[in-house]
Amino acid sequence: MIINHPLLGPRDAQEFTYLGDASMIHRPDWQAENAIDQFHDYTYLRDNPAGSHRELWFHEQGDRSWLVVTRNTLTHEIEKVELASDVAKAEGRSR
Repeated sequence: MIINHPLLGPRDAQEFTYLGDASMIHRPDWQAENAIDQFHDYTYLRDNPAGSHRELWFHEQGDRSWLVVTRNTLTHEIEKVELASDVAKAEGRSR
């Protein structure tokens, strides 16, 4: 599988490490009243969708960037690749 890195161009997927659902960009507030419940859900509850899904990939054997890859889990077709930092900023949740 080829991942079209936004900065480096097409790269073999073997250069990357898959982390999981891209919603992990948004960590719960550790000071919230129900932080324990939020972190339980954040850590252990995952969707397993069929179709288009946003995933986190780490370019371990390259520039060590984090990417949000939108991939169809049925066909493995990659629909979109974005820098995770850009996604977090666009969604107003950067730190």
